[in-house]
Amino acid sequence: MLSSLAYGALRAGRNLVLTLALPVGAAQADTTTILALGDSLTAGYGLAQHEGLVPRLTDWLAKNGADAIVLDGGVSGDTSAGGLSRMDWTLTPEVDALIVTLGGNDLLRGLPPEVTRANLDAILTKARARNLPVLLIGMKAPGNFGPDYKTSFDSLYPDLAAQYGALHVDSFFGLLDPTAADLGNLSDFMQDDGIHPTAEGVQRIVANLGPIVLDLIAQTR
Repeated sequence: MLSSLAYGALRAGRNLVLTLALPVGAAQADTTTILALGDSLTAGYGLAQHEGLVPRLTDWLAKNGADAIVLDGGVSGDTSAGGLSRMDWTLTPEVDALIVTLGGNDLLRGLPPEVTRANLDAILTKARARNLPVLLIGMKAPGNFGPDYKTSFDSLYPDLAAQYGALHVDSFFGLLDPTAADLGNLSDFMQDDGIHPTAEGVQRIVANLGPIVLDLIAQTR
């Protein structure tokens, strides 16, 4: 999440262009196009290109019978404000559904939870205007910001999901093991920076995320 914003923007733009430049026959009318809007957790920071969240999720969906294209809208270093600023050009006409994974960099910068809430609210408002189903993937604040901050930040994701009728994942890192009582015990699946999952970690995340994305796809029908 801390790598160059410029690099992330170029990578996201390249991935979108490559996908949209496919011949018309490569994407049939019944193919579901999902935009994954996020930061470096979406972009696959520190991993080979095929090991990132988007390509792994795309492969999982194909293996599980879903006719879907996942667009990589991840920009390393992006805050919720950055994601919002990209919505108008990233949310292209063929997009059928939206996955939002933002807020990690807001936490790293200690931004007020109300700022993150307002930005995500605006993103979901734009998705609603397009009548797009949304999967909102949450983050959990560390305790060092204090209990009030943590309560306010952690609650914004379920609150917004309920308000907009979005599918909701409580914690991105919780997808490493939804049954784990202490995510600190999952450090073997994190890169040395302690922020980004390893390739094996991404595989575990996708295995738990995939069925929820199938539910998202079902909402587009």
